[in-house]
Amino acid sequence: MEFQAIGTHWKIEIHEKISDSLESDILKSIQERIAIYEKTYSRFLPDSLITEMSKRAGEYVLPDDAKLLFDAYEKAYRLTNGFVTPLIGSVLSDAGYDANYSLEPKKLNSPLAWDEAMDYQFPKLMIKRPVLIDLGAAGKGYLVDIVADILRRKEIKSFTINAGGDIVNEGKTIRVALEHPNDATSAIGVVTIGNESICGSAGNRRAWKQFHHIIDPKKLESPRHILAVWVIASSGRIADILTTCLYFVKPEILQKDFVFDYLILFADFTVEKSQGFKSELFI
Repeated sequence: MEFQAIGTHWKIEIHEKISDSLESDILKSIQERIAIYEKTYSRFLPDSLITEMSKRAGEYVLPDDAKLLFDAYEKAYRLTNGFVTPLIGSVLSDAGYDANYSLEPKKLNSPLAWDEAMDYQFPKLMIKRPVLIDLGAAGKGYLVDIVADILRRKEIKSFTINAGGDIVNEGKTIRVALEHPNDATSAIGVVTIGNESICGSAGNRRAWKQFHHIIDPKKLESPRHILAVWVIASSGRIADILTTCLYFVKPEILQKDFVFDYLILFADFTVEKSQGFKSELFI
């Protein structure tokens, strides 16, 4: 199955024979669930919950699936000393990555601190003043997890979901190419994963003017010392958010609270990787 959603290309491979009717049912369930997810968490939709929070302070009751997402952000915010924050939305928007994709930067201002802007006690989120939340550091990986759960409920035992490089794999071992950050048509290596998730983050994707999709909330500029990061973890949500965290803090800090393997490609093309990141590199 291949389709476009949340601004990226999705490819779902089911490694077992299924009927056409089941395939159609699965695809319908997935697309309906993605639409619900976007209506809640997208800062690009004018009628989403996130957009409402940018316009109105007050207490919001979050949906059930928000707990894992906000818990991950709360932990990442603490471990990175605020460098990874859901409050980066206004910075990204002002930099040009806005609802209209203007890609025209305006004056940037540092985001509010977590405690200044909101109080999170699941299922309640108190927005103390209107703020534009962005959940892009973990959101795509988490949505891949949600889609994987749909497949499991349909009794699919072996599958690979790839949403723009955020991958959840189950049932067999696969080899994944590590995209070259300066040439999207080639790879710097391959890595083997089993019943795991892998996510990558690089400045060549979603890049414009002097920015890419990761912006330092304190310096108000995109990090350039790292070209790309890949993380393998038990879920897409964790793998996704840790790729952003590793732009700002050492792996050892994150390993206090998360179990994962990683590869970091620095600007001088030196590499740092964990022992469990089973890769073959071509550089």
